[in-house]
Amino acid sequence: MNIFTNLLSQTVSSPSPKKRRGIEIKSAREIEIMREAAKIVATVLKEISQTIAPGMTTADLDAYAEKRIREMGATPSFKGYHGFPGSICSSINNEVVHGIPNPKKVIRTGDVVKIDTGAYYEGFHGDSCITIAVGEVTPAAAKLIRVAEEALYQGIEQVKAGNYLMDIAGAIQDCVEANGFKVVEDFTGHGVGRNLHEEPSVFNFRTREMPNVKLRAGMTLAIEPIVNAGSKFTRILADRWTAVTVDNSLSAQFEHTVLVTEDGYEILTDRDKV
Repeated sequence: MNIFTNLLSQTVSSPSPKKRRGIEIKSAREIEIMREAAKIVATVLKEISQTIAPGMTTADLDAYAEKRIREMGATPSFKGYHGFPGSICSSINNEVVHGIPNPKKVIRTGDVVKIDTGAYYEGFHGDSCITIAVGEVTPAAAKLIRVAEEALYQGIEQVKAGNYLMDIAGAIQDCVEANGFKVVEDFTGHGVGRNLHEEPSVFNFRTREMPNVKLRAGMTLAIEPIVNAGSKFTRILADRWTAVTVDNSLSAQFEHTVLVTEDGYEILTDRDKV
């Protein structure tokens, strides 16, 4: 489970009439607010993807993200969250997730950079991640990035009222494994809304560990496959946040905040719409 998601029980809102099995169904007004939160996240990630360059540091990207999130009337979801020091998670190459921004961590040509960020706007969060190829990367790295993004969209295609979480998980797993890569099983997606991490856990592989929740219109999910070129296993560094691959292989991640609708889905953090 995701380090953040391990803290799920501490972050889920108190029960309300809108909940079913602890999962919030958002009202039309709440969805409108989430669209705005998600739009801020999408804007920041799009701008970072257009400005990232060799020689910049991950601290530079963090400062930029925080500045832009605040300029758009929101606050960074990640900063201070259970002690996390950054407004973004910046994870490079073999770093899988939750990399801490650092002024000494310089971005170089050929790097595979994951940028994950969230924005808290009028009581609701948006959450999204992209993987960026900096300059010219190896063909193997380019394929990994492509497959990770394709797996996200294969999972999203399974989102509609009446389908199940395992429909999402199975589509992601099949896409990743068909291309010779591994799904990281230590981290999952999650519900998102009033809290950054809510029920349900959104797995990227088939499992019987959690209930196979039926999707209902009004659910908002952060779907986020993490894909390794080598071993699926990870370890946590001494900073107690950064996860890396155990075999030093590359890792890629993509994430969108997605609204479940009666006949399908809406990608709230769609960068093509900002």
